[in-house]
Amino acid sequence: MTSDAVASRPRRTPKAGRDLPKAISVGVGLLVLVGASLAFRPEPFVLLATAAVGAALWELKQAFRRRDIHLPLLPLLVGAAGILVSSYYSGPEALMVSFVLTVAGVVVWRVIDGSGTAAVRDAAAGTFATAYLPFMAGFVMMMLANPENGRIQVLLFILLAVSNDVGGYVAGVLFGRHPLAPSISPKKSWEGLGGSFVLATAIGVLGAVYGLGVSPVIGVALGIMVPLTATVGDLAESMIKRDLELKDMGSLLPGHGGVLDRLDSMLLTAPFVYLLLSVSL
Repeated sequence: MTSDAVASRPRRTPKAGRDLPKAISVGVGLLVLVGASLAFRPEPFVLLATAAVGAALWELKQAFRRRDIHLPLLPLLVGAAGILVSSYYSGPEALMVSFVLTVAGVVVWRVIDGSGTAAVRDAAAGTFATAYLPFMAGFVMMMLANPENGRIQVLLFILLAVSNDVGGYVAGVLFGRHPLAPSISPKKSWEGLGGSFVLATAIGVLGAVYGLGVSPVIGVALGIMVPLTATVGDLAESMIKRDLELKDMGSLLPGHGGVLDRLDSMLLTAPFVYLLLSVSL
């Protein structure tokens, strides 16, 4: 076969639809960044989380513009910082108060900027964005605030999310035959979900026993719960992207898409992990 014939062959696209080497290198870099932010004190992670939520809000604003929905970004960014910082320092009550104040600020900002149907629609979208991103991320901040093992809780939470993705990807590529939700996310399979359960449970048990010093039953509960909530969160974002006719929410993370594409499964998972660990530790 000539070199011209080889060159003319179409490149084979990975089954998962991603540039795998680039995705792995970026993923490892993100894990190193998270680990470094948690290594000595919790405050750097608060700053990192605030930056990530701010980037995701910016991506959501750009995406919503495709449907002529305009998120009031400035009050959302200010409110997001307030939600994350106050939930870290003052707990659940501060999370709720700062959430309500952010929603009020978004509504007032948009009404002052213009009235009518568009203002109501944009204010409703801003309320959704507040609940979807900084409010959910506030539960991670409350995990971090635990004086005994907060940083370990957050690290375990992130490793569970990563193991869910990695286990689902590997099992899906190797064994995926039966689509999980073909109308929403055609590449997800039941076999991939099984791989998520297996790896997340292994990480959950190791983290519970050696990281938190609690019963392995807690690790098994985490390993079962996280793939369920993470999959629902991932499918929910896929529905939003499908409605907006987008493949990715952004392009800030090569090989992964946008920041929101990495946070989607974590957002819905955070409250459940926080509640389970709160009643178990």
